[in-house]
Amino acid sequence: MLSTNGEYQSLDIKETVLPVETNLETNDVVSETNFDHQTRFCGCYSDYMEMYAPVDQVAEYLNAHSSWFTRCAEPMKVQPLGENGYALIIGRFGSFGYEVEPKVGLELLPPEAGIYRIRTIPIPDYQAPGYDVDYRASMQLKEYPSDDAAISGQVTRVEWDLDLKVYLHFPRFIQRLPQSLIQSTGDRLLNQIVRQVSLRLTRKVQEDFHQSLGIPFPANSKKKR
Repeated sequence: MLSTNGEYQSLDIKETVLPVETNLETNDVVSETNFDHQTRFCGCYSDYMEMYAPVDQVAEYLNAHSSWFTRCAEPMKVQPLGENGYALIIGRFGSFGYEVEPKVGLELLPPEAGIYRIRTIPIPDYQAPGYDVDYRASMQLKEYPSDDAAISGQVTRVEWDLDLKVYLHFPRFIQRLPQSLIQSTGDRLLNQIVRQVSLRLTRKVQEDFHQSLGIPFPANSKKKR
């Protein structure tokens, strides 16, 4: 849901970096899996998407996430976890010859005082291999008069904030690289992943919401990518 130009691309992300002089041996990559060292990557994001309907209709749709979340999250693989939770496989990404395919549990909490929150939850019988994710998001609905001549009535703006932290336990061969290079590459990858997932999810949720209610959705909407 970030504001950015461009089309959604595959989530199979492999960062390209300049060659780095190291003393790595091929066997290091295969056999050394000491995950004692942990590196944190984090980002704070905010944006909004517009729904061309009154706030009560948008709230009703968001509250019934079991009917749309799995469908709109594609191509991510989604498995329901209880009443409000989902296990998501985000996609494969990596750098320096090291790849991960993160799987994260998210809980979409019922609104409190008009604020929707999403947080990470454990996935039963699953131990993340070499990473941890701390996902904390909040959404608010704000209603405005439509300024589009083609759309009458109210527009609801879904405004959201995301605080995301990812902790990676790198194998020893990655730990030998300069920490500044690891940090900058990881931060860039995290931003790229959030941007692509957000663009995709925003577009699909907007289209699904308007189609489900038979509401016209302007083709030139600045939040439709």
